[in-house]
Amino acid sequence: ILNGVNLTIKKGEIHAIMGPNGGGKSTLAQVLMGHPHYVITEGTITLNGTDITTLTPDQRAKAGLFLGFQYPVEVTGVNYASFLRMAINENKKTGEKKLSPIAFRNQLKEGAEQLAFQDDLTKRSLNEGFSGGEKKKAEILQMAMLKPAFAVLDEPDSGLDVDALKYIAKAINALDYKLGLVLITHYQRILHYIKPDFVHVMIKGKIAKSGDHVLAKEIEESGYETYV
Repeated sequence: ILNGVNLTIKKGEIHAIMGPNGGGKSTLAQVLMGHPHYVITEGTITLNGTDITTLTPDQRAKAGLFLGFQYPVEVTGVNYASFLRMAINENKKTGEKKLSPIAFRNQLKEGAEQLAFQDDLTKRSLNEGFSGGEKKKAEILQMAMLKPAFAVLDEPDSGLDVDALKYIAKAINALDYKLGLVLITHYQRILHYIKPDFVHVMIKGKIAKSGDHVLAKEIEESGYETYV
């Protein structure tokens, strides 16, 4: 599906990957995170100088990689807050202090307010009963609290109204450290709020064109036919 994709993302950089359906964008996201249904026949994935090509998804997460799903799964009976606190503590390095329940609840409350959640997340199961927009906001909240070194967000703007999109963009722009971000999207809409350093057009599993934020405007005006 992917044919010689070659990308380098540095901390603090935002890379937008755009392209038509079936171009390989979501496949790239899944492969980077180690989805077991995909087989890498050639090439490597390197994170902070370490080859993670054969690592499992949990090992990649602990190494500092995060994936925001295009379609977040509902998990009945798993409390969202408990899940997130456990994930944060599991990702702590050896000797690093674990996050106490009180400290966590304060951080969660602050993050939830920034993303305009209406309900108390400590009482809800993971994504269960969440609207499409809430699921996407819940993914961004996880990312903000886990503080990965690098993140891949697979269409975080799909199905969102303008207000939810603004809240998500505001939360990403407010991160207090240099995150290396890969933002996969079909449209330039989210890029009005999150300015990318680089824009890549993916067609048939390859990077057909790379440029800066101006490239996204050109795509909005003329579509992908030029690159196909």
